[in-house]
Amino acid sequence: MYRIINFKQHHNPDEAIRYYHGQWGGPDNFAFFDDAMRHASDSAPHLPRFYVLLKDERIVGCCGLISADFVSRGDLSPWICGIFVDPSERGQQLGSRLIAHAARDAAALGFAAAYINTDHDGYYERYGWQRIEDGYDLFSGQPTRIYRLALADTSQIPTPPISTQPFHTISHN
Repeated sequence: MYRIINFKQHHNPDEAIRYYHGQWGGPDNFAFFDDAMRHASDSAPHLPRFYVLLKDERIVGCCGLISADFVSRGDLSPWICGIFVDPSERGQQLGSRLIAHAARDAAALGFAAAYINTDHDGYYERYGWQRIEDGYDLFSGQPTRIYRLALADTSQIPTPPISTQPFHTISHN
């Protein structure tokens, strides 16, 4: 069974931090991820928040909800970031489930929209996201696509069905 939880609710938060860093970090920045995640929110109405996707009790995916991403448009907030699903679990629309979970948390916090920056083209549009413009990546200086999802009506946030296994979402705002 799949479920999404705030990483702080995981029975081993250190494992969740190592997993997230393993997908997005490098050899020299574990301390950054460790510090950011340990200071993340799990119940207060603040950002950042980090989530893990569990299959039974094994971490198979992750994402975050942060106030600013490493892109030039610091005036936009919040950002859904670090979306990752293990290759062995792909093809079940689990990434879109992670995104929908983070978007619902953003809406519950009172945000009118959420943002994603990506190099993917055509994926996010399937789930109601609208490409608004390009920003510039902090590290490469290259353009990156920016997408926006309106959060006014959370019942309209697309959540695709998963036909192969039951799915439970646990939200620890």
